[in-house]
Amino acid sequence: MGRLLQPLSESQLKRLEQHRYLAAGRSLLEPPLQLYWVWLVGRVPAWLAPNAITVLGLLSNLLSTLLLIYYCPRATEQAPPYAYVLCGLGLFIYQSLDAIDGKQARRTNSSSPLGELFDHGCDSISTVFVGLGSCLAVRLGTDSDVMFFCCFVGMFMFYCAHWQTYVSGSLRFGLVDVTEVQICIILIFFLSAIGGPSLWDYEIPVLGLRMKILPVFGIIGGAIYSCTNYFRIIFSGGTGKNGSTIADTSVLSPALHIGLVIIMAIMIYKKSTTHLFEDHPCLYVLTFGCVASKITNKLVVAHMTKSKVKLQDTAFIGPGLLFLNQYFDSFIDEYFVLWAAMILSLCDLVIYCTTVCIQIASHLNIQVFRIPLPAPEQISNHRD
Repeated sequence: MGRLLQPLSESQLKRLEQHRYLAAGRSLLEPPLQLYWVWLVGRVPAWLAPNAITVLGLLSNLLSTLLLIYYCPRATEQAPPYAYVLCGLGLFIYQSLDAIDGKQARRTNSSSPLGELFDHGCDSISTVFVGLGSCLAVRLGTDSDVMFFCCFVGMFMFYCAHWQTYVSGSLRFGLVDVTEVQICIILIFFLSAIGGPSLWDYEIPVLGLRMKILPVFGIIGGAIYSCTNYFRIIFSGGTGKNGSTIADTSVLSPALHIGLVIIMAIMIYKKSTTHLFEDHPCLYVLTFGCVASKITNKLVVAHMTKSKVKLQDTAFIGPGLLFLNQYFDSFIDEYFVLWAAMILSLCDLVIYCTTVCIQIASHLNIQVFRIPLPAPEQISNHRD
């Protein structure tokens, strides 16, 4: 029980004190958007904590996507136009606030490892909802295999981004990265609002392909491009002994965690006797999304504390229930077990994130959602 409420050891907390955020590279759209982000952070009051900015952005994204899930639970329905508009606006607000929380931290001299973890933690959750929302916007539930691939490849790529960080010690951005992907998804939401999701069912002349296949091709191309860069760094950029991770463990050790998530998801998907994913795709994705978010957060913590990532984790209990139910030929109603797995996985994620934040805040003697009001001379515009 103590380990559940205090997941970090004293040695991890000590190593956390020496952690410094390192990042390299800029994507194509980042330089022009910096002008907008610098302007925006200048409008933010100095008393507003960076973590509060992050949470406000996340809530705008989650609530708008949950509204779309309400209208399109099977990803085959058509939502009112305003639902797609709200999703586009929610993602834009999230992107904007996510871009300025670090600037606000530096502007108010309140940067800390907790802020970095908080930022990546919210990103891990947002990744699940953004991927799911984009599938709903193009009614991808009509092609369940394709929707399954698109939702899980997003989780996999986000995990790999932090896997290469755990290996190299630095978060690296490509020319086409998350900013460009988010802009494309915002456009998808607005196109669905204008033309309706049936727009994506139109066939492209000559090619004979439906419009909805274009975002899928984009995802496949982006996955190949990003994973090529990630694995090049993973296999050759280790900064530990003999090219190992920063914690001096094998560069392949994090593969077990995301591999287990994806293997379980595929096995349950293939073995389901009642078309579980086709009937309840949103619940299915959210269940495994909570698990993927939890293990990604643990990987981020392992990077920041230079510690090993253990495979044993309570995050796998929810999917394990689903798997056992499938193994015993669904002796309990699959829909009931899916709801139970989703609730367990969500609670496990919330408990872990909450306890880690409280433990780090207590150790560093800071508050999660409050910062001291800085003196006027401490406030400056940040232009990086």
